Amino acid sequence: MTFGTIAVVGLGYIGLPTAAVLASRKRKVIGIDVNAHAVETINRGEVHIVEPDLDMLVHAAVTEGYLRATTVAEPADAFLIAVPTPFNANHEPDLSYIESASKAIAPVLKAGNLVILESTSPVGATERMAAWLAQARPDLSFPQTAGGLSDIRIAHCPERVLPGRVLSELVHNDRVIGGMSPRCSEVAASLYKTFVKGECVITDARTAEMCKLTENSFRDVNIAFANELSIICDKLQVDVWELIRLANRHPRVDILQPGPGVGGHCIAVDPWFIISQVPMQSRLIRTAREVNDSKPAWVVNKVKAMVEQLSGSNNATGNSIKIACIGLTFKADIDDFRESPALAITLELARFYPSQVVAVEPNIKLAPPELIEANIPLVELVDAIEAEVVVLLVDHKNIQLSSFEFRAEQRVLDTRGILALKN
Repeated sequence: MTFGTIAVVGLGYIGLPTAAVLASRKRKVIGIDVNAHAVETINRGEVHIVEPDLDMLVHAAVTEGYLRATTVAEPADAFLIAVPTPFNANHEPDLSYIESASKAIAPVLKAGNLVILESTSPVGATERMAAWLAQARPDLSFPQTAGGLSDIRIAHCPERVLPGRVLSELVHNDRVIGGMSPRCSEVAASLYKTFVKGECVITDARTAEMCKLTENSFRDVNIAFANELSIICDKLQVDVWELIRLANRHPRVDILQPGPGVGGHCIAVDPWFIISQVPMQSRLIRTAREVNDSKPAWVVNKVKAMVEQLSGSNNATGNSIKIACIGLTFKADIDDFRESPALAITLELARFYPSQVVAVEPNIKLAPPELIEANIPLVELVDAIEAEVVVLLVDHKNIQLSSFEFRAEQRVLDTRGILALKN
C-alpha cells in the first residue's frame, strides 16, 4: 500500500523523531500537536527537545518540504498517534490524551485510512480508541464490527527506543505490529517497512499492548533487585559497586546498576498499567514498583543524616550547610525530566533545607519551573562540588569524565557509582 501523506499526532520525544525519520524517506509528513510553541519551532526547522542528530534531520526535512507541523488535524492516508499516557493519583491509566487525539482526527478520516496507536497503553486501549473513532464517524466501518473489510484499519505498534539513541533504534530495532485484524496488521507493517530495517513481527493488538508493558516491567523488576541490593549493602557496610562487579563475573549473573530510583515515561509508568488491571496476579511487579518508588526517599534520608552528622561534628548549624545535587534528568545525557527521581530528590531536599540546595544539569539551558519555584539555582559543576554535601544523582558523560577531589570534611552520596568507576 502507498501512503502519500502520513500524519503524526503528538510531536514529543517519540512523535517528532518518528515524523523526521519518515520525512527523511521522502514521505510527506504532517506533524500535529496542541503545543503551538512546538509547532512554530518545528516549522522553523528547529527542535524543542534534545535528541542527538534530531535537529539536523528536522531541519533537512522542513527545508526540503517533507515535514511541516500544525495544531489542527488534516486529512492523511495514515495517522500515527504518539501522545502521553500518564496515570492518575491512584495509578490508574489516563487515556484522555488518546481520546482527545482520536476525536481530533475523526472528522478528517476517510475510507482506506490507517490509524496506529504508538502510545504505550494498557491492554484494550486500542479497542477503546477504535470505539471512540467509530462513535465520532458512524458513516465509516471499523475492524471491531467489519473485521478485515473495514473502511478504517487500526493497529497498535508500540515504540521500543532508548532516549539518546532514538533515531537509530527507530530504524534498526524489531517492531511489533498488532492489528485489530490480520488485514490491519498487514497494512500497518507495510508502513513501518518504509523505514524499519529490523523485523516487523505480526501479532494482535492486545498482545502488542501487553508486549510493551511486559518489556518495561521486566526491566523494572531487575532494576528493583539492584536498588534493593544497594540498600542492603549500605546496611551491612558492603560496597555495592564492587559486589556487583564480582557477582557479574558468574557466567549466568548479570545484575544491573542501582540508582536513585526509576524515572521516565516507560519503566516508571508502564508496570502500573498491568497492576491496575490484574492487581491480584501482579504481586512481583507491584513489589518491584514499590521498591523503586521508595528509593528517592531513602536517598533523601541518607542526605539528611549527612547534614545532621556535619552539624554535630563541626559546630555548624543545619541551615548553613550547602547541598549540591548533580544531575536532574531521569537518565544520563538527555534533557527529559519525566518522572525523574533525581528531580524529585532535589525538590524534596529543598523543602527540608530552603535556600541551601543548588543543582547541576548540563543538558538544559533554562531551569525547569519546579526549580525556580523552589528557589534552587542552577550552577556549574566546579562550583557545586565545593558544597558541604554533594549528591551524585545522574551519570551524565561529562560528569563521569570530570575530576573530583573532595575535602575530608565533605560528605558525598554517589547513587550511580560514578566515583567507583574512577577506582
